[in-house]
Amino acid sequence: MDYTESAALMQDAAFRGRIKVAVLKYSGFIQIEDPSTMAHSSRYRWAQTAAQQPDLTAQQLQPMVVMDPQVQLEGAAVEDTELQTAVEGVVNKII
Repeated sequence: MDYTESAALMQDAAFRGRIKVAVLKYSGFIQIEDPSTMAHSSRYRWAQTAAQQPDLTAQQLQPMVVMDPQVQLEGAAVEDTELQTAVEGVVNKII
């Protein structure tokens, strides 16, 4: 995708909705993971906030998710599994 296409996808509401679903899925996973997982307390705090504010979380993550290499390659047509991987990768970088 070129810069114009990337910028448009960073504002796309339907794509944000897909990110929100991925955020909620990952949040649920983190909340039930083994407490001995590395950085669990930070991850758990993020997961709680994400579950309480999924729209805001998706909006905050959207630009970074759009810059994921697979999303750059496929744009809004990226498969759900690839989008989930992109979202989880971004979250893991920020927590």
